[in-house]
Amino acid sequence: MRAAADIHLNLVKLAVGCESLKEFRNWIAERMKQAKRNGLPRHHIHITRMTPKRDEELLAGGSLYWVIKGEIAAREKLIGIEPFRDGDGIGRCRLVMQPKVIAVRPRPMRPFQGWRYLSAADAPPDLGSNAASVAAMPEPMRRELRDLGLL
Repeated sequence: MRAAADIHLNLVKLAVGCESLKEFRNWIAERMKQAKRNGLPRHHIHITRMTPKRDEELLAGGSLYWVIKGEIAAREKLIGIEPFRDGDGIGRCRLVMQPKVIAVRPRPMRPFQGWRYLSAADAPPDLGSNAASVAAMPEPMRRELRDLGLL
């Protein structure tokens, strides 16, 4: 049995409007440039309506896995969860991540609203050393290779 400190949990969320892993990386890079220009910390922040209740497990090594065009395609390491109230008094949550996008072995995922928990055991593995070449492939080619079991 693993010690409680070794157990982590992840989140999975749709990257709405994003067409490819390359586009997602470019989007994050642009946000980091804006943060630098504005003198803000260079963390990727995503705001959600709901606050995860299992924050200790998420912050014990968890990541936010991104669904792009119907498949889990990338992750970013979670480094903070910050509940707050917006200007209208509505509860929100900042998910704070390291702005390093890590490609993972693509896995199909149906659309859903909000975010979902994803256990460490169910999370797709990182692509590793061939990540750049796989990420550079045209999306239709990568999907076809995945469907054929070659990726």
